[in-house]
Amino acid sequence: MGWKEFGRVKISVVGTGYLGATHAACMARLGHDVLGVDVDEAKVSKLRSGEMPFYEPGLEELTREMIGAGKLQFSSSFAEAAEFADVHFIAVGTPQRRGEFAADTSALDSVIASLAPVITRPSVILGKSTVPVGTAADLRSRAQSLSPAGDQLELGWNPEFLREGHAIKDTLEPDRLVLGVADGADPRVEAAAREVYGDLLERGVPFLVTDLATAELTKISANAFLATKISFINAIAEVCDAAGADVVTLADAMGYDTRIGRAFLNAGLGFGGGCLPKDIRAFMARAGELGAAQALTFLREVDNINMRRRTQMVEMAKQSCGTLLGSRVAVLGAAFKPNSDDVRDSPALNVAGQLQLRGAAVSVYDPKAMENSRMLFPTLGYSASVLDACENADVVLVLTEWDEFRNLDPDSLAGVVRQRQIIDGRNCLDPATWTDAGWKYRGFGRAASR
Repeated sequence: MGWKEFGRVKISVVGTGYLGATHAACMARLGHDVLGVDVDEAKVSKLRSGEMPFYEPGLEELTREMIGAGKLQFSSSFAEAAEFADVHFIAVGTPQRRGEFAADTSALDSVIASLAPVITRPSVILGKSTVPVGTAADLRSRAQSLSPAGDQLELGWNPEFLREGHAIKDTLEPDRLVLGVADGADPRVEAAAREVYGDLLERGVPFLVTDLATAELTKISANAFLATKISFINAIAEVCDAAGADVVTLADAMGYDTRIGRAFLNAGLGFGGGCLPKDIRAFMARAGELGAAQALTFLREVDNINMRRRTQMVEMAKQSCGTLLGSRVAVLGAAFKPNSDDVRDSPALNVAGQLQLRGAAVSVYDPKAMENSRMLFPTLGYSASVLDACENADVVLVLTEWDEFRNLDPDSLAGVVRQRQIIDGRNCLDPATWTDAGWKYRGFGRAASR
């Protein structure tokens, strides 16, 4: 797709993780001059050479292209960012606080404390991080009090709606753009956003301008809804197991209803990663602080259902082996989802760790997430390929739905395992293909398919 230059804006993107690095490269792709900023000097050094410190399909190639075109550069200097850019995006993480449900916004506070004092001319800060409602208003007040530009420094909130594994497409072809602005804010906030996203707006992407609180809540509400939909179908899968029904066919039938839709109705091991789990917990915590705790009590059960899937997978593996002590278990998948190397709160690695603690000899293989997995779970066994992981296995667990695993040949695998038993933790395999090849197949909510 050919992208024309709609209007060049000098932009800084503070934070170069999954969100920030993608946003920086894509803003450069839209024709803007972009400076990616990060306090991690080692990460900045890698990015300057076009090396991506994580895996996101197509991002390394796009980053190198934009660096080569002179549209993208990287720095660890906030002063350089303030001098370079007129629009500053903040894309740092808001992880769950240790020992609490609430979000840790300290990285955002640190960015404002470092960036605002060196901004001396009229500028706009646009936050992209997922934050507790009320955060943006506080950051705006603090930024204006710290900056020599005073109220000539404006702050708006422009939440992201990216899916890891599809981040470039979701940035360049978004479903919608949301901008939150403060009551009485300078019109430059909206004008800046419209100029940055001019190419997308010209293509007809919906652009919603709201107050700050609504913009903040839009993002976290979307994540809460998606998490609820996943846990709903996983709860139905438990009923299907008890009743002898098939949850995949059931979900297909539900999905034809346009009020429901088929997306996110895939029963399995549940959600993980750096967004959904911590976001629904932070949402509950913030609602409690606002005196609206009862409104989100259902999210506690959403979280419980999700975490229960992991324990159920361990029990299914135990049932298949008779005992986990001394059994060999092949775990296919470590990333929390395919097309990513992100292992934050990965259901697959959580299950692998539980199996090992209960005495199983676990061998893990993932196409992209091996290095990150070793750093997080160094005591697990790791293999260089599917066949290596499955050698002499008593049971094979498919826990991340990579295409490589979807397309496994049961006959080829039969020659290396000790027992032909496979548990499909993502309901991504065809049960008939495996049972016809002499395997004992189990999935979530697929009693009718066994």
